[in-house]
Amino acid sequence: MSLNIPLVPRAARRNLDLRRLPLTALGVLFLAVMLFPVYWMVNSSLQSSSGATTRDWFPLDATFSGYEKAITEQGPNFVTSLLIALGTVVLTLIIATPAAYGLSRIRSRGASAFVLVLLITQMIPAMVIANALYPLFNSLFLINNVFGLILANTAAGIPFAVLLIRAFMGSIPRALVEAAMVDGAGHLRAFVSIVVPISKNAIVTAALFTFLSAWSDFLFALTLTSTPEVRPITLGIYDYISANTQDWDTVMATAVLASVPAALLLIFAQRYIAAGAVAGAVK
Repeated sequence: MSLNIPLVPRAARRNLDLRRLPLTALGVLFLAVMLFPVYWMVNSSLQSSSGATTRDWFPLDATFSGYEKAITEQGPNFVTSLLIALGTVVLTLIIATPAAYGLSRIRSRGASAFVLVLLITQMIPAMVIANALYPLFNSLFLINNVFGLILANTAAGIPFAVLLIRAFMGSIPRALVEAAMVDGAGHLRAFVSIVVPISKNAIVTAALFTFLSAWSDFLFALTLTSTPEVRPITLGIYDYISANTQDWDTVMATAVLASVPAALLLIFAQRYIAAGAVAGAVK
């Protein structure tokens, strides 16, 4: 059996391509503008130290001395940031996932008011939260403590994670969970075996945004730490930058290394992010 698919004449396709050409050129221009800071960061990291205003457009005499110094001096800070970001993701998901499921199933004014409070917390500046946490953390001996930074970033990340995961879980048919419970599954088993696997896209998306937020945190780290023993990579870069710095290849090499985990996560999780973000937006 043959399919009668209408073919577009070659001349019509050529005209269509010509009409799309300005939009394609405009898209390439926007992409180049957005990627130029990344290129300049990598380009500067491969040139020897001679000041921020003497960079060449291309690293013709590329050197990796900046990366060697960055790895040597910023390696512990890199590990500290990794511990903080991963700990924040784990703690946030442990709290936010069941909370989101509960809020998606409860139909009451109290649940709606709670969601409204979560939305309001998203509008509070991080500096206000950091200053409010300082006396509490000081009394709990959590200043200059990795676990203290994990708690601070978790407190800031839970509202967004709950809202994102709740939006997806609200679309799961109740009959699906009820069928599992009729077969003998309890609430916990139905949640772990049915709800969590179905909500994988939303959970991965929430985990990624939580990781990026904790990885790039600066205000909590600046407010809640004061010793070099507990210093994330963002404060390490901040320490490099001063009015008289000439070591820009090391600064830029540190910035490139700090961008690698986030870039890798975005590459590996992009299909989950697209599905999870769209599900939350539609809801």
